[in-house]
Amino acid sequence: MKRGKAPSSRRAEIQQLYQSYASGQTVLPASALLRFLHQKQMELTANEETAEGLIDRYEIEETARESRSMTFEGFLRFMESKDCCVFDQAHTSVYQPMDQPLNNYFISSSHNTYLTGDQLVGESHLDAYVCALRKGCRCLEIDCWDGPDMEPIVYHGYTLTTKILFKDVITTVEQHAFEVSAYPVILSLENHCSQEQQEVMAEYLISILGEKLLRIPLDHPTTGDLPGPNDLKYKILVKNKKLKAHIETEGAAGTEVEESVDDEDEEDEEEEEDHQTKAKFWSPRKAGSTPKQKKKVAVAEALSDLVVYTRSVKFHSFSHSKDNQNYWENTSMAEKKARKLAKASGADFVHHNQKFLSRIYPAGSRTSSSNYNPQEFWNVGSQLVALNFQSLGLSMDLNDGRFQDNGGCGYVLKPWVLMSSERSFDPSCSQHGLKPTNLLLKVISGSNLPISRSGKALDSFVRVEIHGIASDSRRKNTHTVKNNSLSPCWDTDMNFSISVPELCLIRFCVREQTGLLSSEFVGQYSLPFTSLKKGYRWVPLRSRDGCSLDPASLFVFVWYS
Repeated sequence: MKRGKAPSSRRAEIQQLYQSYASGQTVLPASALLRFLHQKQMELTANEETAEGLIDRYEIEETARESRSMTFEGFLRFMESKDCCVFDQAHTSVYQPMDQPLNNYFISSSHNTYLTGDQLVGESHLDAYVCALRKGCRCLEIDCWDGPDMEPIVYHGYTLTTKILFKDVITTVEQHAFEVSAYPVILSLENHCSQEQQEVMAEYLISILGEKLLRIPLDHPTTGDLPGPNDLKYKILVKNKKLKAHIETEGAAGTEVEESVDDEDEEDEEEEEDHQTKAKFWSPRKAGSTPKQKKKVAVAEALSDLVVYTRSVKFHSFSHSKDNQNYWENTSMAEKKARKLAKASGADFVHHNQKFLSRIYPAGSRTSSSNYNPQEFWNVGSQLVALNFQSLGLSMDLNDGRFQDNGGCGYVLKPWVLMSSERSFDPSCSQHGLKPTNLLLKVISGSNLPISRSGKALDSFVRVEIHGIASDSRRKNTHTVKNNSLSPCWDTDMNFSISVPELCLIRFCVREQTGLLSSEFVGQYSLPFTSLKKGYRWVPLRSRDGCSLDPASLFVFVWYS
């Protein structure tokens, strides 16, 4: 990335660093640059070759290059480059093992993916699926209803949200599924269709997705585990209820297919909660226009046959799941129920998610498509923490930060604390057995911040937030620097003690002070603690909608032990 000229405050900081290592010389020799990399940037694997490589990359003055040294201008270019970004550049590619079972990963997941606005009168649009997939989303929700002329439709039932065709959604998914990630896409069907239209859905899934649709279990050693992202590359999975085949007598030729009572999955509750909420908002317009209990329709065999590793079943209790749930069955639950369980039995929830996939979705009362904080459900190891991708703000910032990791492929390996069978982990307790990590963040300065909406220079401060288990989550602010968007200098030290850093996200947020107790969002950047680079680093800033505000950035010093 080519960055603009550094404002004076940052330039002065970098000049000071440069001079302290140049030791009075006019240029910085490769050996001194290597010392800087070891001592300040904590690049402990760097060697002479590394230092000379940086000189070749960033130094443009011929004589300096020939003498294997760096001028201040070359050093400044290096300090402003991706090599000195706060986000570990090794994590911009897939670097984690991708052959562990699916339940060992956090999976980027969206809720009501078809919506571009609120859940009552918002527009349903194919672009919403394209946007989610381009953000690395790997679990898409499709609400399916009977449409005219035997064409299933997708919309938020019993509302004025606009309708799109199911076949168009599947065509869009087929076109964009693997644009940014080769790893599997899960289609989470909230299925309200009659058996006849479910058969049409099955036909579309087969004819449009073709080879990409996973239709039979993989031929891999049966370990009782789900396959991994590598096993399912370029595959699309259907998440829906599935019929159970009951063999009447051993060796009998015929099988009778029926739906077991377990098949009423939690999304029936989601639907019911949704309908009650909608009933409060909409006055009856005509007979039958208000939500009412629908007669349950069994899943059509043709659609049931397409469900392989992601069969939806109802959650009863952790002990019921332990005794009855198969590894290829998953549960969904609303945020309120999940929150209650996380608080009451956090360790059991973590253990449950070591074996099974669980999906969490926003409460039906969130009619404006607002989001919960996903961190609270990642803390118990839930893989499919579904958010309204169209709703901007803290929750989506954290989601973007979490899934920026591992090359933005939509799958991030859960930390060892959530996968260890040797120790019980409860995120609602302070983890006394763990030696805390001490994090020092020095917020030095800002650069090229956007001007305020009034057109004047900003009165800005930086808020640093730690999002992790409850006892680790906190935030600290710098003081406010008035009337300076170009190069505000805060020079503020912040110390944090973190007991489970592997679960933490760090969020840098620049805000404008608008009153004694009021402030407005200017820009932010979120990343996992595990992707945080030590040393002098710059923090790229993003707008409310996640777009780069380059060249706006922060200059910080990071240290942890």
